[in-house]
Order: sequence, then structure tokens, then C-alpha cells
Amino acid sequence: MGNIIRMEGTAEVLEEMGGESGVSEPLVGMLDMVLLVLLAGVSIYYFFVKDGGGGKKEDSQALKSFTISPTQLASRGNDDSFIAKMKSSGRNVIVFYGSQTGTAEEFAGRLAKEASRYGLKGMVADPEECDMTELSRLPEVENHLAIFCLATYGEGDPTDNAQEFYEFLQAGDEQLEGVQYTVFGLGNKTYEHYNAMGKYVDKRLAELGASRVYALGMGDDDANMEDDFITWKDAMWPKVCEFFGVEALDQDINMRQYKLTVHEEYDPSRLFTGEIARLNSLKIGSQRPPFDSKNPFMAEISVNRELFKGGDRNCMHIELNIEGSRIRYDSGDHVAIYPTNDPELVARLIQLVGEEPGRVITLTNVDEDSSKRHPFPCPCTYATALAHYVDIAAVPRTHVLKELAEYTSDNKEKEQLVLMSGTSEAGKQAYQRWVVQDCRNIVHILEDLPSCHPPLDHLCELLPRLQARYYSISSSSKVHPNTIHVTANVLRYTTPTGRINKGVCTTFLHHLKPDNGTKHYVPIFVRKSQFRLPSKPQVPVLMIGPGTGIAPFRGFIQDRSLHKEEGKEVGETVLYFGCRNKANDYLYEEELTQHSDAGLIKLYVAFSRDQPHKVYVTHLLEQNQEEVWRIIGKENGHLYVCGDAKSMARDVHALIIKICENNGGMSHSEAEAYVKKMINQKRYSSDVWS
Repeated sequence: MGNIIRMEGTAEVLEEMGGESGVSEPLVGMLDMVLLVLLAGVSIYYFFVKDGGGGKKEDSQALKSFTISPTQLASRGNDDSFIAKMKSSGRNVIVFYGSQTGTAEEFAGRLAKEASRYGLKGMVADPEECDMTELSRLPEVENHLAIFCLATYGEGDPTDNAQEFYEFLQAGDEQLEGVQYTVFGLGNKTYEHYNAMGKYVDKRLAELGASRVYALGMGDDDANMEDDFITWKDAMWPKVCEFFGVEALDQDINMRQYKLTVHEEYDPSRLFTGEIARLNSLKIGSQRPPFDSKNPFMAEISVNRELFKGGDRNCMHIELNIEGSRIRYDSGDHVAIYPTNDPELVARLIQLVGEEPGRVITLTNVDEDSSKRHPFPCPCTYATALAHYVDIAAVPRTHVLKELAEYTSDNKEKEQLVLMSGTSEAGKQAYQRWVVQDCRNIVHILEDLPSCHPPLDHLCELLPRLQARYYSISSSSKVHPNTIHVTANVLRYTTPTGRINKGVCTTFLHHLKPDNGTKHYVPIFVRKSQFRLPSKPQVPVLMIGPGTGIAPFRGFIQDRSLHKEEGKEVGETVLYFGCRNKANDYLYEEELTQHSDAGLIKLYVAFSRDQPHKVYVTHLLEQNQEEVWRIIGKENGHLYVCGDAKSMARDVHALIIKICENNGGMSHSEAEAYVKKMINQKRYSSDVWS
């Protein structure tokens, strides 16, 4: 069409040039013919001569030069469905995972790998990257098994990557007759909705007609998740083999998942240096929204100040600049921060294994059908991998110890590793005592077992990915639209072996102080939460947040203060805060006192160690039972709890039930039902951690 339009335009110009002569021009003139020949010649050259006959001839210069192409962490081509992949590769076990911190994904990988020990062939799949409507087609695969490793997040919610799968099950548009499955859930008993996701999926799949091959397994992170998982899977596999009528071989297979490539020649500009997915995605000034877990925003730390006034502990108030990022947040949301491992720990690990930190490597999945081509962005240096991608501070799980035994020359040390990686009661107790209770990370293990010399590339494969850390946002976006505030204790403790262990992210942040014009940036994204103030500001609220549990309530108070300034009716706002000593760790004392003096909040503070006997927020709540009941019982107010799940939140929950009994005239069962109703109505919300 373009050439025709240009010819018509030329004819019009010629007609105008000789218009007054009155002589009739031929339809195609000499100049038109010349232009046609020229156009034809150009076309022939472009399509046939320049590209060497349709592009079949390769550029010889391209063959002479070789560069490392950076690889993406995102899934490889999605040309085939997971059903097609299973059929083409002869797989009959598929393990789906719902993971927020990486543990469920790690368990899924172990299960897929172990399938080969029992004569089966497995693959791992992220439900977010799959068309889950294809579940109904699984019966097309002979002796198939779908395993679901699903963590529960927040208040009984699915993890981010399992959200669409959860909605698919809720809709119930597909019937799943003939689908064979089993579920392992990951949870924590200190939370109200213990393993809610695992329980729901197990029940819902059966309701949709699927066949449960083995009973639901539930891991409790408050006790021993690893023990729960091992106990479940070691009982599950023989039942699966029995179900399929195949022999339970239980072969001891030690198969590497990734192969190592060492790059002697490379282009430094093509190496990953800590990016989550795309090369150069963390480069200041070249970032592009939207920002999420795979494309975090590099936020400048504009403020990093100490909140504690004394003592040997530290608590940071950090302000992250998000101006121009288009990131939006609400009070109660969480900010996720990608940390960097302690440089001293990284250097010590490299020293122990005798490797070169600057060596450039790529780890490639030996399974060509796997959606996860690399364990982390490659190519990169060992130093980058250990600093940004591998969780070297985590307590290693038993399968890691089993692999370490293969690289241990001393018989006694080897026997110790084999014992702890086994399933005997003695082995489980030894693992719990020597690894978990003694808080040994991989560096400590290699220090204490000097004959163990694993190759660093295998450690990079075995150890879990370094995950983002989540913090309750301690500011209001209505008051601070361009900054996100974080309130965090710097974790530091002495282990039973006399070592000093440090929190990965808080140690990383503690050193990033914007002094003397120095600028520091950290990769962040925001995760939405259900922890919300009531939509009507006149509704009374009661907030319980000792220690850094005050974080989201600082944002809530800022919201309520703004409403009051705007002339809106603001309901009663009651805050219970607790700390050790008024003189040392009374967080945001000046702010809270100011709001209290202004009549915005009613403040109760417990200083646990300022008197001979301990005083906690629960003691103050018990003293004020009538007021608590008036707010949550008579006035339908909202109750919020933030902080430690293991003791504080559990004690508060029990006390609220007791208050309902004592002041609401209820029996114990009626009080429990009332509190449960509050939770279901979102009038009792918890943002807790263990």
C-alpha cells in the first residue's frame, strides 16, 4: 500500500505541472516507469541480496565473537502446558508449591527429586505460571500424582503465587474426577489460622472429585517443620507406590540438579550483580514501574536514626524515599526489603571452601524441561551469589547434611552427618540439638567439621534462596505519600556455642546511614495487607502493640490525626504499648505523648522491667476489662494486635475471651464464638510474627 500511495502522489504532482496545456497525459508516464524500476531494484536487493537469500546465510562476524548472554530468572518459554511437558518427558509426578519465604518451594524441589528414588519421575511447577484449569486433564497421564506444598500466609491467606489457584478452586468451574493428589501444608501453630491453605486445598480438591492418595501433612514452624516434613514424606512415598502397584525401590540417589559452567572470558557489563530477575534492573535512574517482587524499586534511605536511648540493643527508624516510583501504600501494609548477607560471613564461607570470590559461574538445570533454568540469575561471581542470592545464615535442613556427608573424609564426622540427616529418632534429636538449638548455619557447620570440604557450586545449589524480609509500614501514606517508614530491632544474639548470630536484613540496614552526603539505596516492594482501619473514622479502635508491634499503629494514629485536622468525627483511639524500660526503649515517646496530650489517643504503657515484678500489656488490659468490653462489645469497635505471636498475641487472645466471659455474661464457648465472629467480621485483626 505504501508504494501505491507514493505513486499516486507523484502522478498528482505531474498532472499539476502540465495542467494548463490541455494535453491528455498517458496513464503511466516515462518518469513513473523509472520510479517503478528503481523501487523494484531496491526491493530485490533488500530481500534477496542483502540478507543472502531469505536470511539463511549467517553473519560470519557473529560466529567469531562469543559473549555470555545473561539469563532471566523468570520461567522459560511457556509454549507447552504442564500436561504436555509431563507427556513429552515421561513424567508422572508434578509438585505445585505456594511459597512466600521459599520453604515450600524448597520442599517441592526435594519431593520432585526424590520421586526418582521410587521409580517415578517428577517435576516442580509454580501455579502462578501454569494454567491450573489443566488439572482436569491429569488423568491423561498414567500413574500420575499431583503433590501440593502450600504455605499459609497472613490470616489464613494463600501466598502471592498461589492466589490465582485459590480463586480457581473457589470458583469450582472444573470437575477433577480421576485426579490423584496429596497435600503438605506449611504453617505455624502460634497463628489463629494454622495451615488454613493446606486444609482448604485438601478438602476442596476432594469436593471437586479428585482422589486423595495420601493424607494431608501439616508442618509446624513453631515446633520442627523439617521433622514434620520428613515424617510425612517418608510415610507418603510407600503408600503412593502401593497405590500405583509399583515396587518401592527407595534407591539412594544423589543427583545434582544443576551443572556448573566456569567462564574464563566474560563481559563484566553482562554479569548479574544482585538483580532479582532482569539484568541492570536495579540501576538507579533507569528503573521502570510497576514495582513488585520481581522488579523491586531502589529506594533511597533518607533517614536512618536510632530509637533506643540507652542499653546494648538497637532499634532503627528508617525512611525510604519512594518519590516518583508510583508506589502506593495504605496504613497496615508491609514493605519487603531485599537484603545483602553479612560480608564477613560471605568471606568466611569462601575461605572455608577454598574458592575464588571473583570466579564467574553459571549454574544450569540439568533438566531441560524444568521451568526454573537457574537457581538464581546467572552468570555472576561466587561473591555475588553468596551476598545476594543464597541464604548462608539459615539453619540448613537435613537433606543438606546428607549431601555434605559425601564430602567429609573423617569417619566420625561423616557418621554424625549421616545420623542427623536420617529419619531415626536418635538422628532427629541430634539434628534438633546440634543444628537447630545451637543455631548453626553452614559456616558454623564447616568450622566444626573440618574434614568436610564441599564444592561451593554444590552449596549454592543446596542452600535456599535469600528471601525478602517483610516489615509493617509505620507511616500513613496520607501524611507521608513519598516515604515509607520502617521500625525494626537490630537482631543480634549469642548462640549456645558462643557465636554471635546477626539478623540478615537488620544488620544490612543498620550500616546504611546517609551521613556526609553518602546515599544508600535498597530494593523494595509493597505487599498489600488486610490489616486495615475501619472505613468510618468514627468507629472506636483498640490497638495492642508492644515493642516494634507499634509500627502499623503509628500509621493508624497518623491517619486518625489527619481526619481530626480535617474536621471529621474520630472515634475513640486506645493504644496499649509495652517495652522494657521507660528510659531506654520507649519507642516514639514524644510523638505518643503529644497525641495523648492533644486528646487524639488514650495511651496505656507497660514497662516490664522498671519495677521488681514484670508488668506487660496483658496486665493493663486485665485491669481495664470494662473499658475493653465497652469498645469491642457494646460499641462494636475494632481490635488490633501486632507483635510476637508465640506468647503476647496468644495471651491477648485468651484474655479477650476471658473479658467477654466476665463482662459480656457469656459462657466460655459463647465467648470463643463471639471472638471468632469478630475475626470473621474483620473486627479482630492480627499482624504477628514468631
